[in-house]
Amino acid sequence: MTETSDSSELARVDAVGLAELVRSGEISPRELIDDTIDRIERIDPQINAVIQPSFDKARAIADSELPDGPFRGVPMLLKDLWPCSVGDPFHLGVLGLKNARHTATFDANITTAYRRAGFVLCGRTNSPEMGLAATTEPLSYGATHNPWDLSRSPGGSSGGAAAAVAAGMLPAANASDGGGSIRIPAAMCGLVGLKPSRGRISQGPHNDEWSNSVQHVVCHTVRDSAAILDATAGPFPGDGVVAPAPPAPYAEMITQDPPPLRIGMLAASIRSKIPIDPEVAGAVHEAAVLLERLGHTVDEDSPATLHDEELIGSFGPGWAVGVARSLEQLGEWIGRDLTENDVEPMTWVLAQRGRQMPALDLARSTDAAMTFRRLMAQWWLDGHDLLLAPTCLRPPAKLGEMSANAKDPAEAVRTTLAYSTMTAPFNTTGQPAISLPLARSSGGLPIGIQLVAAYGKEHVLLQVARQLELEVNWADQRSPLHP
Repeated sequence: MTETSDSSELARVDAVGLAELVRSGEISPRELIDDTIDRIERIDPQINAVIQPSFDKARAIADSELPDGPFRGVPMLLKDLWPCSVGDPFHLGVLGLKNARHTATFDANITTAYRRAGFVLCGRTNSPEMGLAATTEPLSYGATHNPWDLSRSPGGSSGGAAAAVAAGMLPAANASDGGGSIRIPAAMCGLVGLKPSRGRISQGPHNDEWSNSVQHVVCHTVRDSAAILDATAGPFPGDGVVAPAPPAPYAEMITQDPPPLRIGMLAASIRSKIPIDPEVAGAVHEAAVLLERLGHTVDEDSPATLHDEELIGSFGPGWAVGVARSLEQLGEWIGRDLTENDVEPMTWVLAQRGRQMPALDLARSTDAAMTFRRLMAQWWLDGHDLLLAPTCLRPPAKLGEMSANAKDPAEAVRTTLAYSTMTAPFNTTGQPAISLPLARSSGGLPIGIQLVAAYGKEHVLLQVARQLELEVNWADQRSPLHP
């Protein structure tokens, strides 16, 4: 390692930059991994983000003949949810799997993509049980703390990933988003969080692309989000949905400004009983002013379907049945049925509800989601390029506000809605959406602003995000824990 590449400087280099240092010979993969491990060991005791380190394996991989991919030698952490890695712990935040010491017997397709790109896997990050909460406080591994304020939640379900990146352990970490789980932690931790289009990144071999969930990363810079998407996007055999190819590599497209766009603005809640925090609403308006200064047109318009609370509320049966099936699948992995003692109260209640759900209710829920998806798409077809909205309706919550509660298991769900209400609809539609760290609360906490594009149009989001990044330069604004 050269004198110009000491640890404090490396902590502020993004993944693209680290890959360039490796290619130039300024630093070796082993030196880079050792530096990352050192930061994790120094910082993580304060935030509890990396729950399953695999440091010896990472060092051995760094010393081996790595694939000559675009991120050769760059560290990566996997979220302890669906992106499994063969031979490593695979618990999904579930106490029963942790107690069974369950390990993965295969690589997820996204893990294969990371390995091909040259990333070195260093461990797994904390996640709420089965990714079901907008906070990361599983009973199995304990709470992860927000590096901006240790009393606050980092969001969920990719809270461990976001906290690790925001604390400066590494520049980007794997995250997934089934209802906002990339965008919510990005918003709470001051990061860039892109949810790609359905079918952009393979969910296999054990999940289906038609689900609401997608994989990507949380990171500091738009170029990392773009370049990592280039390295991991694309179908695997048997994928159920394949998103249309972009006009050019995303990393190339962000170097070009988009044409003037028509952007609709929504600076209010779409749920009548969950108000928006005034500071968050103000941040949306400030973002609109900035977009207009960049040459775009912003009007106060949003899809009427997005305000149909009855239609959105009808998706519930599908969610509950999915939880029930997931518990059944986890039981198959460890060779016994999971019981009430293996999972948190909310998970058990949802699974029981799913098991008792009539088949016709599930079919109606699926039909409602299809109707919602088609109606939402029309708003973009009618002339808008993007929707500007808050990512979350409130700044980061205090730890404990959304944690497991045996007396009232549904309480966590109700509190979660203040953070997932504005994100979850776009998991149903499969559209790409991005959270950008454009604002701070009066207390200095990050506030994320969301942009949503039509299906398959990630390149438009990333181009606008890069324009905003050049204006705001958020990557220079790091958390108090960041080296």
